[in-house]
Amino acid sequence: MRVDQPLLQSSAALSPQRRNEEDQPLVAIVDDDASIREALAELILSAGLQPVSFASTRELLDADILDSPGCLILDVRMPGASGLHLQQQLAENGNPKPIIFLTGHGDIPMTVQAMKAGAVDFLTKPVRDQTLLDAVTTGIAMDAERRAEAMIARRNIEHLETLTQREREVLYKVVHGRLNKQIAFDLGISEVTVKLHRSNVMHKMEAASIGELIRAWETLPAQMRQAGAR
Repeated sequence: MRVDQPLLQSSAALSPQRRNEEDQPLVAIVDDDASIREALAELILSAGLQPVSFASTRELLDADILDSPGCLILDVRMPGASGLHLQQQLAENGNPKPIIFLTGHGDIPMTVQAMKAGAVDFLTKPVRDQTLLDAVTTGIAMDAERRAEAMIARRNIEHLETLTQREREVLYKVVHGRLNKQIAFDLGISEVTVKLHRSNVMHKMEAASIGELIRAWETLPAQMRQAGAR
């Protein structure tokens, strides 16, 4: 554990909020073999990335870093919860953290299970440095893309919440291809009123075209889009 301690202290010195503000990706290494953790941390550092090491999934969860940007390198079989169990737990909690499995005990069913559940890669020890770094690069890019999409979705949710109930009804009709006169008939209002609501919707959703409005709509959670039908 002597090798890991400076890395763990470095992680603890930065609050989750501070790390998020700096947007520094972390590569979390979880392996019960101290020599493996040391070698992987040195490799990650050599690539200009920030590693943080843990001897178990419990240590990782207790460190509260899973909301930070980056990816995970997980051993499959460890004391306590396995890497596959952690993958399942994160998925159930709505945290699609990119995971690279690195194990000396893999088999085909295990690989299939991990990949079907969304793993970036399933690698066996020993692994070529470049192969692992390529997987880490892919994982970090996937996480960055997911975070960007989540930010856009949050912004559009905030915009949606500024709409009146009638404006939401008009929005739902517009994104489903209804014309102004059809919307007027559906809602029992005049076409002029529909145009007014539609203009307000475009402004509040910050959409310059119907195409942009539809794309914004599609970023919303499914339950919000379904609620618009009522």
